[in-house]
Amino acid sequence: MALSSMTGFARSHGASGPYTFEWELKSVNAKGFDLRMRLPPGWDELEAFAKKRAGEVLSRGTVYANLNVKRTNAASSVRVNEDVLASVVKVASLVAGKIDAVAPSVDGLLAIKGVIEIVEPESDEAEDEAAKAAAAVAFDEVLADLVAMRRREGMALGQVLIQRMDEIEVLAKKAEAAPGRKPEAIRARLAEQIAMLLESSDRFDADRLNQEALLIAAKADVREELDRIASHIAQVREMIGKGGPVGRRLDFLAQEFNREVNTCCSKSNDIELTNTGLEMKNVVEQFREQVQNLE
Repeated sequence: MALSSMTGFARSHGASGPYTFEWELKSVNAKGFDLRMRLPPGWDELEAFAKKRAGEVLSRGTVYANLNVKRTNAASSVRVNEDVLASVVKVASLVAGKIDAVAPSVDGLLAIKGVIEIVEPESDEAEDEAAKAAAAVAFDEVLADLVAMRRREGMALGQVLIQRMDEIEVLAKKAEAAPGRKPEAIRARLAEQIAMLLESSDRFDADRLNQEALLIAAKADVREELDRIASHIAQVREMIGKGGPVGRRLDFLAQEFNREVNTCCSKSNDIELTNTGLEMKNVVEQFREQVQNLE
């Protein structure tokens, strides 16, 4: 199963009877899954269908779905409201008998609100139901296009993540080979510091200092951290190879990478190892940012 990004866009057009419609789907990153729809009045029944379909193929991301509908070959008609017109004429006659005024013109009467009505064409129930069924089919098609785009984006992201793993692996091997992390090198540095202390005072117990030096050397070793980093690299590669909605698990591993690298840096008493750890931390951050886009 392929990886999928949480970002994508798809559009489709359709027609049924006097209706034409257009779907637009846009998805963005989110912690969970959410479908937000904007439908024209009278088409709300499609919402439940669309949410069920989208929930079957998407597990993460906020998806914005917009349906635009137009009805063609259905011209509106103009009608005179006889009752309102009669009332207006009657009132005009009464007023004309009381004041000296010009008789109302036809266009003046027609301009009065309520005299002229715009009558929308009556809808046909069978045509409406057929159009909604066609829009539902079109939603399935546009949803498939969105899923395909998200998978294409996911494949590209997978390649980037593998590159980040390769970089972390190279840096981990560089840290492994750093001369400064070898036990003998650590002991040599500590022995030098102990010798300086012994020269400055005769109150130090040499045996006790040697024991403390060995403990410090053991604490300064990053062997365990490097082993865990190698294990995390293997897990990431396995997850990417299997595919599917692995974004959350990869995000958890990104946090684990960061923890191990931070520990390496805090334990390091060698400038080369510290610099390598900082480089690795930068790559881990790049890995984490890319993982945020995965489903």
